[in-house]
Amino acid sequence: MQNNKTTIKAWAMFDWANSAYNLVITSTIFPAYYTIITTTQENGDQVSFFGRTFTNTALSNYALSVAYLVMALLLPILSSTADFRGNKKVYMKVFTYIGSVACAGLFFFKLENLEFGIICFALAAMGYIGGVMFNNSYLPDIASVDQQDRVSAKGFAYGYVGSVILQIICFIFVLKPDLFGITDESLPARLSFLLVGIWWISFAQIPFRKLPPGGINHSRIVKSKVSSGFEELIKVWNQLKTMTHLKRFLLAFFFYSMGVQTIMLVAAGFGEKELQLGTENLIKIILVIQIVAIIGALVMSYFAKKYGNLLVIIFVLIIWIGVCSAAYFVQNAFQFYIIAAIVGLVMGGIQSISRSTYSKFLPAKTPDTASFFSFYDVTEKIAIVIGLFTFAYIEEFTGSMRNSAISLAGFFIVGLLILVSLLFIKEEKTVSNEES
Repeated sequence: MQNNKTTIKAWAMFDWANSAYNLVITSTIFPAYYTIITTTQENGDQVSFFGRTFTNTALSNYALSVAYLVMALLLPILSSTADFRGNKKVYMKVFTYIGSVACAGLFFFKLENLEFGIICFALAAMGYIGGVMFNNSYLPDIASVDQQDRVSAKGFAYGYVGSVILQIICFIFVLKPDLFGITDESLPARLSFLLVGIWWISFAQIPFRKLPPGGINHSRIVKSKVSSGFEELIKVWNQLKTMTHLKRFLLAFFFYSMGVQTIMLVAAGFGEKELQLGTENLIKIILVIQIVAIIGALVMSYFAKKYGNLLVIIFVLIIWIGVCSAAYFVQNAFQFYIIAAIVGLVMGGIQSISRSTYSKFLPAKTPDTASFFSFYDVTEKIAIVIGLFTFAYIEEFTGSMRNSAISLAGFFIVGLLILVSLLFIKEEKTVSNEES
């Protein structure tokens, strides 16, 4: 039954549960802890992973890129199977347990068992990606079209509040370990990882109890009819060939997503390694980014209605190019705070406006919108893989994350040029720039 308040609250609690991973593991405490323990007097920032030497931060970025690549290949197949069988909650549970147990496993991560820590780090990312995808797929099931924006926003709000609450708890452990009689300097961070795993798996039980098993096909399994999700992606690819606007926008999105998503994932590691900001400052910076991102999304939405999505995205990409250039020259915490505030301002907005622009470029009577958005999601994940790998490789090759940061400007420039070209293409009964 759609628009049931209890079901919607339960669905939003999944964001409450897993957003702690994004804040603690991806953005604040883990990047600082990882950089500190893997930087030694004897080897500097070089670490040995299964007998091969890597730059520490490059290794973690390689691990993330592999995690995203695996999920980009797996999710089309799993989502197609889950949709037909109507058992997507099973997949949602599996990825949640993988992610939360992996986070808890990071409690045992120290330099001497680097391989174990990196594997847990990658598995946590895979669990998060998979859980989010299957949770998002419930939105059309639990909310009518006119309520989906409101329900989606509710999930975002729950995720923000939940992650901040746990972040503050972890913040106390990290900054005031003496209050708890902690003498091991690594223990507060490792306790934070354990808490994320417990928080994630505990609050996820609420949606697991309340959400329906899946779709209308639940318990009516016919294996021979389960088609590969890749067949749907190929079908979309063939349709795109005749949709000039949609195809060109998706190409631009692919390039600038390499920059946007990579910056979001490496910002904390950059701050710790290049500026030695410390966990306390990193937590403050990430909280600033999150708060400003909400304001930025609202501001960009207003300007999109007034001037059109394409013009707003073009303007924002120019800002992103400036951010990459500024990152190369940043020298202190104050300058990094300013860059972080700017990133927050344009981060949330460009993601939401990109998705809505893509939706508006779809032909009015497209029957398989789910397949088009699956293609969109896979495009974004592959962009993340390339962006992270490029960032890590350039750091290893040149010995500086600053060079990696400024190289990301190239992705934004390519995306910008493609979008500008869209302004000069004749309309094809999709949307006009004024409507988009």
